[in-house]
Amino acid sequence: MAWLRNWRRRRLLAHHRIDETLWRSVTQSLPFLRGLSLDELQRLRALALLLLVEKEFSGARGLELDDAMRLSIAVQAALPVLHLGLERYDEWSEVVVHPGDFRVRVKETDEGGVVHEFDDERAGESWQGGPVVLSWDAAANARDMNVVIHEFAHKLDMANGAADGMPPLHSGMDRRAWTEAFRLAYEGFCDAVDRGKDTWLDPYAAHSPGEFFAVVSEAFFEAPNETRRRYPDVYEQLKRYYRQDPASRLSA
Repeated sequence: MAWLRNWRRRRLLAHHRIDETLWRSVTQSLPFLRGLSLDELQRLRALALLLLVEKEFSGARGLELDDAMRLSIAVQAALPVLHLGLERYDEWSEVVVHPGDFRVRVKETDEGGVVHEFDDERAGESWQGGPVVLSWDAAANARDMNVVIHEFAHKLDMANGAADGMPPLHSGMDRRAWTEAFRLAYEGFCDAVDRGKDTWLDPYAAHSPGEFFAVVSEAFFEAPNETRRRYPDVYEQLKRYYRQDPASRLSA
């Protein structure tokens, strides 16, 4: 039914628009959009608009979302799928935004097989088939991470199952090359964290291969030159996967 979905989206784009002043205000506040071509900006705008129409954006714990807040989230969510297509987000329907960090109940099994349950404070959360949950404080103030790109990278990773750092690769991509590039980078990063060394990426990336993929995806878009310098093989795989080259884009 792809034809029906595409027809519906063409109608939505024909009958809805984003206010020009609002668009400029939001995009100018996101410096990692610099270097996008006019065609890419137009595509980004269309994808963001479709996200706003197709997904339910709701505030939690009394937070009232305004148009600027919704658009900021939608633009950042659209960037990873700029050349992949919005169908990558088809399997879920809601974005929930808390005013600040929130608690989730976590169940983990340690290496000895013992199950531990505890409350964990999060700035973002993604559930397979479920909503994306965000802290607006984290999204608006950046902190040490881009929580929007992070959580939407998890959604891409979950397209073929659990968030394990191996999203569905495109035809022509070498699964072995992806696995080797990420394995070496992840193991080296975890070793640095274990030895207490300062790390350029958020140490949270050492939590699992899935978290490493999400954190390095943030860096790929927000600090592409440094990502390419520190992790050239990972950068090359992300360039092939996202079908974008942010480092070259910024240079141009």
